[in-house]
Amino acid sequence: MKTYLSDLGGKKNFFSNLSVNTILILFTIIAFFVFSLLLKFDVLIIDDVALKPSNIFQGKYLWTFLTSIFMHGGFFHLFVNMFSLFFLGTFLQKILGQKRYLWFYLISGLFAGIFFVLASLVFPADFNLFAVGASGAIFGLIGLMMLLTPNLPVYILFIPIPIKIKYAAPGMLILLWFISVTGNIPIGNTAHLGGLIAGLVYGLYLRNRYRNKVKALNKFFR
Repeated sequence: MKTYLSDLGGKKNFFSNLSVNTILILFTIIAFFVFSLLLKFDVLIIDDVALKPSNIFQGKYLWTFLTSIFMHGGFFHLFVNMFSLFFLGTFLQKILGQKRYLWFYLISGLFAGIFFVLASLVFPADFNLFAVGASGAIFGLIGLMMLLTPNLPVYILFIPIPIKIKYAAPGMLILLWFISVTGNIPIGNTAHLGGLIAGLVYGLYLRNRYRNKVKALNKFFR
């Protein structure tokens, strides 16, 4: 598949040989270190980067709907998300095509943030919490795969047994919710749910529009 630069007739460089998913991963890693340094040296404050519902309802820091997708709460958080994105994104971009995949990823992340902010009206404990990470966008990928390739076997965290994604996805949501409640850890479950919903909605659209292609795709996964 052609890259953006070759589509535009530009000269090829290092990035022209990378997939969109690889560029997303590299950009997220770089953004994490840049934001972390700027926060460490007080060039930025956390409100400038992380999504906080109370800020949004005051009309402040609206750009954090986007920046929060590329910031993470530590190295482990970054590693888990980028590890997941590498496998899920590499697979899904081959199905969607790179441009459509990029737009879907970003829209899923934005919708996850919007859902998190609106859900804070129902769950007031989240109203003054900061949210960061690509998890919402990644759950968008998971939701889409639930409908396009429901029988695709995947691995969850440290479980060494492959589980069909139609079962793994709700299982991950329940597991994360359980961990956050019992451990009193702010994981951002409503953002995950929002991303999943975005993926399911787009999945329904694609299944209805490309019925034969989806059926042909699922012949590989029983």
